Amino acid sequence: MTTSSRLSLTIDLARGGRQVGDAMLRWSDNSNPLGYHPIPVVSIKGADGPVLLLVGGTHGDEFEGPSAIMRVLHSVDIGNLCGQIIAFPGLNMPAFAASSRVSPLDGANLNRAFPGERDGGPTAMIAHFLETEILPNCDAAIDLHSGGKASFFQPCSLPTLTNDPVLAAKNMEMAHLFGLPLVWRLGSHNDNRSVNAAAERTGVPMIATELGGGGGVDPAITDQAEAGIWNILRNLGMVAGDVQHMPKPRVVEIRDPNATLYATSEGVFDRAIGAGSDVQAGDFAGWFHHVTEPERPSVRLSLPQDGMVLAHTNRGLVTRGEMLLLVVQDVDQGL
Repeated sequence: MTTSSRLSLTIDLARGGRQVGDAMLRWSDNSNPLGYHPIPVVSIKGADGPVLLLVGGTHGDEFEGPSAIMRVLHSVDIGNLCGQIIAFPGLNMPAFAASSRVSPLDGANLNRAFPGERDGGPTAMIAHFLETEILPNCDAAIDLHSGGKASFFQPCSLPTLTNDPVLAAKNMEMAHLFGLPLVWRLGSHNDNRSVNAAAERTGVPMIATELGGGGGVDPAITDQAEAGIWNILRNLGMVAGDVQHMPKPRVVEIRDPNATLYATSEGVFDRAIGAGSDVQAGDFAGWFHHVTEPERPSVRLSLPQDGMVLAHTNRGLVTRGEMLLLVVQDVDQGL
C-alpha cells in the first residue's frame, strides 16, 4: 500500500542554506483546477545540529504565531546556526488566506484532522503530510496558536502529558523554556486529532501555544512568543547565548469539561470577567441578553465550578452550545 504523502516540496530539506518554497497541495477545485494550492515553507540549515519545526496558521485566523515565526526567520544568522529550522508560517494556507479557522476548500479544522489521510480531502492531506513526512525528521516542534477571531486565551504553552514519561518530561521542559507564566497541560481531555497528538505518536518533543486572540496581532504577546522561540533555540544548542530560566509557571489542566460555561440559547454574553481570572463556583460571570427576543428577560449567569478562566468568547451574538468562559483547574503536583 502506498503511504507517501500526496504533497510534495519545491525545496530539498536535506540541502544546506536558506531555502524558500512551497508544499504543493494538489486539490482540483474551481479556484485552482489544474495547479496547486501553495503552502509556504522555509528551511534554514546551518552546521550539524538538531532540527526544530515551527508551525503557525494551523488555524487561519490566528496571527501572533505566524508573526513571531517570521521575525525569527528573518533574524537568524545562518552562519552561526547549528542545525535546521523548518518553518510553515501558514500551515493551513487556504484557511490563512481567507482569515478563517477552517479551510474554505473543505470546511475542515486542521487541528482536528490528524493523523490525516493520504487520499483524503485537502485538510486530511496536509495533516498526513506533516505527521508522516515532516515530524519524524524533527527533534522538537512548536505549533503556535491563539484564540483567533472567536476567542481570547490567557497566553500559555501547551505540553502533552504523554504515556511516555520521558517524552512528557521533555514536553514540560519545552513549556518552561518558552517562558510564559502559564502552562496548560494537555491531559486526558486532550484531542488526539491535534498537532500535539501527532507529535506524541511520532515521539517528538513538542509544545503548542495559545497567544491571546481576537483575530489580530498583539505586539506584547508576539514579543513573548518570539522570545520563547529564541530561548528554545538556545537550549537546543542551535544558536549561541544564555538560556533564560524563568520562574516556575502556574500549571493548569481541564479536569472537568462541565466546569466551562456554555451558552444555553442565542444572545449576547455581557461578561463580567475575562481570561486569567480566578473564580469560584457561583461567582457572577455576566449577563446574557436575548437581543433577538427582547421580550425575554436577561439572565444572570454564574460560574459552575472553581478554577481559572483560561479563555473567553470574543464573539458578539452567540448561539446555544458556544463556549462563553473556558474554566480550568490547577495541577496539584510537582513539575
